[in-house]
Amino acid sequence: MQGKPQLSFWQIWNMCFGFLGIQFGFALQNANVSRIFQTLGASMDDIPILWIAAPLTGLIVQPIVGYLSDRTWTGLGRRRPYFLLGAVLATLALIAMPNSPSLWIAAGMLWVLDASLNISMEPFRAFVGDQLPVRQRPAGYSMQSFFIGVGSVVASLLPFLLAKVGVGNTAGPGEVPDTVRYAFYFGGAVLLAAVVWTVLRTREYPPEQLKAWDQAPPLPQHHGDPRQAWRPALVWLLVGAAAIALIAWRGLDKQLYILAGLIAGYGAALLIRTRLGGSGAFASIVDDLRDMPATMRQLAVVQFFSWFGLFAMWLFATAAVTSVHFGSSDPTSAAYNEGANWVGVLFAAYNGFAALAALVIPSM
Repeated sequence: MQGKPQLSFWQIWNMCFGFLGIQFGFALQNANVSRIFQTLGASMDDIPILWIAAPLTGLIVQPIVGYLSDRTWTGLGRRRPYFLLGAVLATLALIAMPNSPSLWIAAGMLWVLDASLNISMEPFRAFVGDQLPVRQRPAGYSMQSFFIGVGSVVASLLPFLLAKVGVGNTAGPGEVPDTVRYAFYFGGAVLLAAVVWTVLRTREYPPEQLKAWDQAPPLPQHHGDPRQAWRPALVWLLVGAAAIALIAWRGLDKQLYILAGLIAGYGAALLIRTRLGGSGAFASIVDDLRDMPATMRQLAVVQFFSWFGLFAMWLFATAAVTSVHFGSSDPTSAAYNEGANWVGVLFAAYNGFAALAALVIPSM
C-alpha cells in the first residue's frame, strides 16, 4: 500500500500553528509566575513549593494523556479533542491567575494552567508522526520549533512592551500590575485562537488508515514477567520510606518529602502493578516506565541535570534580577516591576537562542 501523502508547506504550517499558542502559555508562566507569587506575599522560601505544580503535572498528565490520545477516536479525531480541551482550560487559567485574590488560589491556578498546557502539548508532539510521512517529519519538527521560538520570544516580552506603550507597571499591595494582567489576557486569546486554527484547518487519518501505513516494526514489549517486579518494587518503596524517616528525624527541609514521596510512590506503583495484573492504562504506563529502552534511560539522565538549571532560572530569576540589579524586593515599587519586566527580556533572549539552536544542531 502507498504510504502517507506528502503535505504542502501550508498544510504543515496549519498543523503546527497551535504550538504558537501553547508556547505563549508556557512562556508567560515561566517568566511571570514567581513575580505573581511574590506580589501576593510569597517569600523566597515559599517559591519552590508553590512551583511544584509544574514538574508534578508533567509527570502525571503526560503519560496519561499520551495513553488516552493513542486510543481515542471522536468526530474531531484522536488528537484534536485534547488540543481543544487543554486550550480552553489553559485560557481560563491565564485569565484567572493574575486576578487571584490570594497566594493559594494563584498556586491552584498554576496547577490548572500547567496541566492544561500538557493536555494540549503532548498530543501535538504525536501529531507530526500521525500526519507526515517519514521524509517530511524533520520539516514538521522544524516548523514546531519555529513556532515555539516565536511564541516564547513574543510572550516573554509582552509585559516589557506593554510598559513601553504606557500600560501601568505598578499596583498596590497584593495586586498584579496591568502589564502582567493584559499580557496574560492577550496570551490566552492567542493560545485559544492558534489551537482552534489547527483544529479547524487540519484533518486526521482514521486509525485503520494509520495502521495500514505504519512502517515501524513493533517495539519489544514488557521484558520479563510483571509478577516478578515485586523485589525492585520493595527496594524503591523501602528507600523512599527510609528517606522520609531521615527527613523527619533530621528535621530537614519539608520540600524533600516530595522527592522521597516520589521514590516511594514509584515503588508502590510497581507493587500495585504486580498485584493487579492485566493490561489496562495503569499497567501499560507502569510497564512502559519500568521497561524503558536503554537510550531513553541515558537521555533521562541528561534531562535530569539540564532541568536543574531551567527550574533554578524560572523560580529565582525575578527575585535575583530585581534585588541585585534593580535594588528592590518590594513588589509594589517601580524598580521591582521594571526589573521583573527585564526578566521577560532575558527570557526572550534565552528562548530565541534556544529555538535557533534547535534548528541548527540537527544539521551539524
